Amino acid sequence: MFEKLLAMEAHFEEIARRLSDPAVVTDREQYAALMKEHKSLTPIIEVFRQYRAAQADAAEAKALLGEEDAELKEMAQYQLAEANAALTEREQELKVLLLPKDPDDDKSVVMELRAGAGGEEAALFANSLYRMYSMYAEAHRWRTEIISASPTELGGFKEICFSIEGEAAYSRLKYESGVHRVQRVPETESQGRIQTSTVTVAVLPEAEEVELHIDPTDLKIDVFRSSGAGGQHINKTESAVRITHLPTGMVVECQDERSQHKNRDKAMKVLRSRLLGSMQQAQSDKVASERRSQVGTGDRAEKIRTYNFPQGRLTDHRIGLTIYRLEAVMNGALDEIVDALATADQAARLAGQEA
Repeated sequence: MFEKLLAMEAHFEEIARRLSDPAVVTDREQYAALMKEHKSLTPIIEVFRQYRAAQADAAEAKALLGEEDAELKEMAQYQLAEANAALTEREQELKVLLLPKDPDDDKSVVMELRAGAGGEEAALFANSLYRMYSMYAEAHRWRTEIISASPTELGGFKEICFSIEGEAAYSRLKYESGVHRVQRVPETESQGRIQTSTVTVAVLPEAEEVELHIDPTDLKIDVFRSSGAGGQHINKTESAVRITHLPTGMVVECQDERSQHKNRDKAMKVLRSRLLGSMQQAQSDKVASERRSQVGTGDRAEKIRTYNFPQGRLTDHRIGLTIYRLEAVMNGALDEIVDALATADQAARLAGQEA
């Protein structure tokens, strides 16, 4: 591991040297690529240098242990203990930092929420989850945009598809894929009985055009009049777009915008992300046993989380986490859960490497 780190440090220093080269500074594309690589390496190099500093402290303390002065010897023992503790901590940090990075972590996301069991209450909970993710995105200064939605009369969503654009959004939201279960007294329930409903959440990394080539001849594009809220304009104009990917049969509709062109762009964004997600799922199926041991596999068949409103309790079943701050979570305070899931994911991958 340390030979690898020494090579990375030499490469890091070479990047820093090139970034000060006027020829590189004037080449915007090359400069941006080098800056991105420099930024990604910085945390690893900083911890590696802290590790080497702790090594030097340990060596110095060991040298002082041979001194006859009792006070000096005691100070050396204390210094050695501190240095050894720092070495252990830094080594663990380096192991985590050197884990293979998910290539999609830096991407924005497309999220799809679909009401499952529970009828209107499931649709209302889909709206609650959309609000939760919107508030979480706002707290991280990410931008949320609805792509398509099927609202219900009571203010819920049969399904809603939206994008969240921001640096490393996928790295934080990828653990949300799966079935979310809610237990609460529905607004439509006059007897005060608790009902259990479900919403399926899918989180897709946003695919760029350069990543995925879609042959235009493989697409069937239909336009039609939008339905739902929006007044007379939306009903008179054929602005809604339906795109069918003929080889897979995948269908995407978008009618959120009044402009047919904007709806087409949004529908293509979702189609690219779904196709990329489908390709990645096909690849991950080949190593399903490994994937099952990791957190956040995105298996839609499993109930990953329960929101119990009468007790103000949230439980994430994948890692056995239970917290009693449900109201705060529903207002977008998801970081405690995401951090715990990310830590469990790292631990599982480290265990896999050491096995």
